[in-house]
Amino acid sequence: MKNRILHLICCTIPLSFLFTYSVITHAAETNSAWSYWGGTKAFNRYSPAAQIYAENVSELKILWRRPAVDSSITSAYPDLRVSGNLRSTPILIDGVLYAANGVGLAEAFDPATGATLWVQQPDAPTLESARGRSTRGLEYWADGADSQLLVIRKGYLYALDPASGEAIASFGDAGRVSLIPAGSNSYSYNSGGPIVVNDVIVIAGTVDGAGDSGAKWRGVASEDVRGYDVRSGELLWTFHAVPREGEFGYDTWENDSARESGDLGAWCCLSADEDLGYVYVPFTAPTAAYYGGHRPGDNLYSNSLVAIDVTTGERVWHFQMVHHDVWEYDNVGPPVLADITVDGRRIKAVMQANKTGWVYVFDRVTGEPVWPIEERPVPQSGVPGEMTSPTQPFPTRPAPIASQGVSLADIIDFPEVGQIARATVANFVIGPIFTPPSIASDDVGSTQGTLTLPGSWGSANWNTGAFDPVTGYYYGFANDIPRVYLLKQATQDDAEMDYWSPNRTAPYIDGIPLTKPPWGRITAIDMNRGEHVWQVANGDSLSNHPALADLDLPALGIASRPVALVTSTLLFIGEGSNLHGGIQPNMWGRMFKAYDKLTGELLWEMELPSATTGGPMSYMHEGKQYIVVAVGSLGDAAEWVALGLP
Repeated sequence: MKNRILHLICCTIPLSFLFTYSVITHAAETNSAWSYWGGTKAFNRYSPAAQIYAENVSELKILWRRPAVDSSITSAYPDLRVSGNLRSTPILIDGVLYAANGVGLAEAFDPATGATLWVQQPDAPTLESARGRSTRGLEYWADGADSQLLVIRKGYLYALDPASGEAIASFGDAGRVSLIPAGSNSYSYNSGGPIVVNDVIVIAGTVDGAGDSGAKWRGVASEDVRGYDVRSGELLWTFHAVPREGEFGYDTWENDSARESGDLGAWCCLSADEDLGYVYVPFTAPTAAYYGGHRPGDNLYSNSLVAIDVTTGERVWHFQMVHHDVWEYDNVGPPVLADITVDGRRIKAVMQANKTGWVYVFDRVTGEPVWPIEERPVPQSGVPGEMTSPTQPFPTRPAPIASQGVSLADIIDFPEVGQIARATVANFVIGPIFTPPSIASDDVGSTQGTLTLPGSWGSANWNTGAFDPVTGYYYGFANDIPRVYLLKQATQDDAEMDYWSPNRTAPYIDGIPLTKPPWGRITAIDMNRGEHVWQVANGDSLSNHPALADLDLPALGIASRPVALVTSTLLFIGEGSNLHGGIQPNMWGRMFKAYDKLTGELLWEMELPSATTGGPMSYMHEGKQYIVVAVGSLGDAAEWVALGLP
């Protein structure tokens, strides 16, 4: 009997183990689906998948590759040119990957092999109809037996059958809804895609054809936020990005300048709290972002984070990060939602990175800052007609993830190059953050504009923001390259402003930035304390530069726009591509890296076929963890690459 009992125990343990392992694997697979292009609608870019970890990450291999546009489209339109800038992050729904391809059409493919399941067809069998550009994400909605895949392309919102890619005829006009603003000749540019919140499709974006720095400003339509019924496509409400007369915020556009000011929207990333029924919208800079003499006042809702009730389309709360912006300091990164514990108090938080380099943290229910944000005096403009805000908001926590302002102490001090850099800087106005643009002149004793950090491309852009719900760490990436803000008097016959900005250059000394490195850095912030945990340079951009070859320098960082992916144990991030404006030939790379997410230690890196252009995502499928990321460059074809263990 004793031997029989022992035999039963020995047999039962493996069966129990297998059952437990099966349950854990199934739970991991269920919980690690990537349902929205930001991971979830909280936009935390986090996957709990744990099969790939520090001890085996070095074994990662490329499992499959998929071109940015399926061959069925490129063969049908052989003259179709596909950009290397594939922005798209796939989503995983019920064992199928969906993504907007390199020309903005939806594709469905097998998560294990990358094989095509179906491809959305252009509206007409013409080359012009096939042309387009990729968006960063698409959206999936389901209610019982009803389901839709929602895609924005060339000014239209499409509802597709997820099983076939065919348009759903009952939605809008034969499966699509026009997003082109009334009175506009340009279609809406929305790189972030739609988001569905409690059966309401929320759309934001910006209008093509409007200029940031030109001498015109009148009559360009702003890109309002709109809510549509998910089943019918009916327009339910409109939230005006620039308030109309009688609406809250209209008086912040003094002299009735709101009537003709546009070029304001939210072109990237939306997030949502479905329990509250709120969507969080980060708005861009206002019309003519470098001179605002024609638009006195704070100019709501530019540079603001706005919480909107999706039932009514009404503002719940807002916070403006930059008043009367003349630096193009947009909110373009995702509002990241998470629950944090501060001084023993549990807070439903929203974290908004801005080009200023700050991450602003609020109670996402009330809009109250988690830590004080103080209005402090800032330098004022000397440009005739300009009236900059006397104060700007300064968060007290967390500290900025990037350098702010420029002083002589910030200028590179490498031998020989440092002397040239200091001589170059003498031609510009420098000062703390919010030092305004200045008039450039060739007159003796004049300057060539204002040199400052962050530059107009921003320290934190659409790529910044990932959150680990287990540790409470927020991860931000900063681009630390200074730029020149210069204004010149408008002499054009059709000019509508007294001053305009012909360009925002980024001065270099033989390819070396003027300010001290690292020029690209990752920062981990403990959001329960509002304190930095670690900060490291990401990449080594100039290690082989002749002027620096004999210097013993640490990694200098690559100033591009890589996106982080957080998993159960690791932080994955690329080096960023050369496709983004303002990027030098030496400021990009093909390496894909894994860091210890708790310490910032670099654990692994691998050279991909090209540089990362979109946000990486991860999922479990049939017991295996995959990491998929879009890559491409000016010299390489765009594609998706899937990594996993052999």
